[in-house]
Amino acid sequence: MNAIETYVDELAAELRGPARVKARMVQEIRDGLTDTVTARTDAGLPPEQAVQDAVREFGTPAEVAPSCQRELTVAQTRHTAFALLVTVPVLLGGWRLASTIGRDQSVPTSQTAQLLAAVAGTAAVVGCAVLLITRRLAVPGRLPLVLGWTGTAASIAMPLASIALATTLPPAENWPLLLLLAAGTVAAHFALAYSAKVCRECAAQVD
Repeated sequence: MNAIETYVDELAAELRGPARVKARMVQEIRDGLTDTVTARTDAGLPPEQAVQDAVREFGTPAEVAPSCQRELTVAQTRHTAFALLVTVPVLLGGWRLASTIGRDQSVPTSQTAQLLAAVAGTAAVVGCAVLLITRRLAVPGRLPLVLGWTGTAASIAMPLASIALATTLPPAENWPLLLLLAAGTVAAHFALAYSAKVCRECAAQVD
């Protein structure tokens, strides 16, 4: 059984993708190997021979990894697209509220913030399209890479837009809103930036 653990450890080391999906996939392979080895040893084969036969049947980690990685890449692409749909609209609502308060306080609208918000909003639209595409069709080869960079661009635009808006509002009058906006932006940035990074890594694995 130590040989099986070595096998799944080698396989896991080669894979990138959502942690839960990856863990479930590796566990299914571990269970399959264990069941195969158990069946062969019950039939009278020595344990070492049973493990060798099971690995021959399943394929080596290097042989199994590409098909596993393709499945993980699809899952990570959808995960990143969903992250875009969760984070960007919430921040767009916060930015809109901040802009409305700024106009009520006779603060000029930040053109930079509007441009950056448009970048993030466009990324969210791309994320929505990707979710629809991956639900109905096979994932095109370059789609995970495109979405990875789209998510990265949005993760950069979000804090910059929040900073641009925050610098236009009087802090003494608006500190609760600014604090809430800052906390939401930081959380959204790290969640989306990490997911987009993994998406790009998955895309590199299947190239």
